[in-house]
Amino acid sequence: MAKSKVIIDTDPGTDDVLAMLYALSCKPEELEILLISVTFGNVNHPHHSSPSETWAHLFDPPPPGTLLTSTAASATHTDPPTTNPHNLFTPSSSPSHLEILRILDTEPADTVTLIAIGPLTTIATAAAHAPQTFLRAKRVLVMGGAVDVPGNMTPVGEFNTIADAVAAARLYALTSPDPASTMPPFGEKAKLPDYPSVNELGERRLRVLKFPLDITTKHTLRRDEVYAKLKPLAAEGSPLAEWVLAFLDATFKKVETLHEGHEDEGEATCVSLHDPLCVWYAVTGGAQSVAGWRFVEREDLRIETVGQWTRGMCVVDRRDRKRAKEGAAEVDGDMGEWLSWRKGNRVDRCVGTPGKRVLAGVMLETMFGPG
Repeated sequence: MAKSKVIIDTDPGTDDVLAMLYALSCKPEELEILLISVTFGNVNHPHHSSPSETWAHLFDPPPPGTLLTSTAASATHTDPPTTNPHNLFTPSSSPSHLEILRILDTEPADTVTLIAIGPLTTIATAAAHAPQTFLRAKRVLVMGGAVDVPGNMTPVGEFNTIADAVAAARLYALTSPDPASTMPPFGEKAKLPDYPSVNELGERRLRVLKFPLDITTKHTLRRDEVYAKLKPLAAEGSPLAEWVLAFLDATFKKVETLHEGHEDEGEATCVSLHDPLCVWYAVTGGAQSVAGWRFVEREDLRIETVGQWTRGMCVVDRRDRKRAKEGAAEVDGDMGEWLSWRKGNRVDRCVGTPGKRVLAGVMLETMFGPG
């Protein structure tokens, strides 16, 4: 299995923290974390670095040093620490999007995977700032969206996507043969510049692998699994086990209040491992033909950005219509050019994994050891 070099862009909430702990617990030959960038989402700036600081100082023994930065230029950290040899990261005073571009520019092309497990603001900003540099990324793994299932914020909108639907639309546009064909319709009012023309951009396009609620919700971590693994370790004095138990206990209780049917589940109450699923894919080497990973490939999946009730919706063409073959004329009456061979996005959407009950065990064993 080849080692994956990764950048993790996150809005630290419960499953984001689990995803980061999982990534930091991986063997060096499995995963090399080049950067953890912190974006808005569950916690707003200036507080959005605090969850990362908390778990970082509890992790013992520490993994190799990792760069941490924030979307905001005036991040909580400005100067690298010099006194504590066990710090897990070197803080950066640069905005996240610039650090991402610096790494993509200095690392060989097609070697760095971006794991985007929060709103896509930072990622889209990097792409807009220097598109050709951004396209040096090997791929972007995105946790977000809902395609054939309801959303979790609106009937059609998932949080990471609806939080910055324009950013998601812009990122996915870089997968298109003609990015302008799926860009948000804001024109001069847009806060980020348009991408260069097709000729200026060149032939290279972004590879986006999408992990929507359709697949992530099925991968769960149960309360009894957490208790069985962590209570003995907490009793032995593990600060990490004690802390993870504390925030997961609160999460399980919250789940019981939010969803019908969970009130009486007791130790069977579970949380979905949305963000850890992306890390799992990165760790396995990313070979889609191996170990059960399955994708709908090159899907023209677009993001609704202006709808009053549908902002953040993942839109795919469900019509029974023939697509135009390469080189053929455009199809008459095809509004939005969904049937065009040279328009639309090309997103790979995850629809199968090695097992919905496999991830929880793999993650807990990686983080806390066997037994």
